[in-house]
Amino acid sequence: MQILDHRQINQKIKRLAIEIVEQHYREPEIILAGINNNGFHFGKLLQKELEALNKVNTVLTRIRLSPADPLSKDIEIDYPVQDLKDKVIVIIDDVANTGRTIFYACKPIFQVVPKRLEVAVLVDRTHKSFPIRVDYVGLSLATTLKEEISVKIRDVDEFEVTLN
Repeated sequence: MQILDHRQINQKIKRLAIEIVEQHYREPEIILAGINNNGFHFGKLLQKELEALNKVNTVLTRIRLSPADPLSKDIEIDYPVQDLKDKVIVIIDDVANTGRTIFYACKPIFQVVPKRLEVAVLVDRTHKSFPIRVDYVGLSLATTLKEEISVKIRDVDEFEVTLN
């Protein structure tokens, strides 16, 4: 069942960008850190919208980890970790479920003290088992544990979010 279509996803991205600007309009730079593929691509879409607003300077980077087994390999960030000190960092993913992936994505950032660490997601499910609070949410959705959210925002003509 489709829960968000292309137009709605674009509206959510615009609204999230405005919320980020409202919180950080005085910041010289915001680091957008997208998790793996969909999170990184969602970060690109957010960055494009933030740039269209001409209000904040952003840097987009990628965090790589295995969601199924986050400690099986090193968690990598494509940005010098020491340069994250005293910066505003927004961790970005397509869906927040239990919070585990986002929790472990923060691990490389813990080597420094950022100015602020926040989370933005397109869809937030209400099944948190890790101490993660999502600061910027496109859609909050209560689902059963057996249901799955599918986000199609890469390599498609029309974005969509479905619940299966």
